[in-house]
Amino acid sequence: MDIEGRVVVVTGGGSGIGEALARAFAGAGAAHVVVADLDGHAARRVAAGIGGTGVQVDVSDADAIVDLVDGTEAAHGPIGVFASNAGYVTLGGLEDTDERIQHMWDVHVMAHIRAARAVIPQMVANGGGYLLNTASAAGLLTQIGSLAYSVTKHAAVAVAEWVAISHHHQGIRVSVLCPQAVRTNIVANSPDARAMGGDELNTGVASGDGVVEPDQVARLCLEAMAEERFWVLPHPEVAEYVQRKATDVDRWLAGMRRLQAALYGDGPLPGDALVADLPGR
Repeated sequence: MDIEGRVVVVTGGGSGIGEALARAFAGAGAAHVVVADLDGHAARRVAAGIGGTGVQVDVSDADAIVDLVDGTEAAHGPIGVFASNAGYVTLGGLEDTDERIQHMWDVHVMAHIRAARAVIPQMVANGGGYLLNTASAAGLLTQIGSLAYSVTKHAAVAVAEWVAISHHHQGIRVSVLCPQAVRTNIVANSPDARAMGGDELNTGVASGDGVVEPDQVARLCLEAMAEERFWVLPHPEVAEYVQRKATDVDRWLAGMRRLQAALYGDGPLPGDALVADLPGR
């Protein structure tokens, strides 16, 4: 995939990885970059810096995604790249509410499905296109401290796999971004930011493999797209962890329990809240 001359859409583009992607696509010669974000002011700020278009979009709204695709096509021509990047993190285990889990499902899973449903037909009609879907290393492994994040990011990877298999013959290419810790405002923007206390370590978002910069992640995404590679792993160690999980899942689970204990120390563990009010607790 050559970005030059392509119309690109980036959701969650108002900050962090999305902002870095928008700037990288513009720098690679995209014909036009549409920056979409729940924070319309942030989207317009990023777009102004690259000569693009900034729009306010809630990716949990199915109609809004259709309008984003249709509006981009009408104003700028066929979309060549759709980077479905919006996301957030929460704390919570089995005690988390259905409503909170459903909203994360809409943002992390249905947004990818709805974007693909809206954009693939016109991509096929124009000879092909590229989907770059942001998931997480949690989608290949797990996320300590957040049931909803773990489940939805696994599903996000599955969506990307399915599209990569089912639409490849029609000229559709797919990469899925699966980073560990990236220096963004994902914790500050979380609805659970106060509970997190600004400490990335206690959320499980931080990684012993190091925190990478958004610009580095964006560069790796463009390299993967140029080579049409499916996984984008800013932390290459993740590939080894996936292999360990596949070859000896019981050993991997034991290792994750040790990591959980190290992260939480003497404090309550994820899921303890479900039984905290039971007699004898």
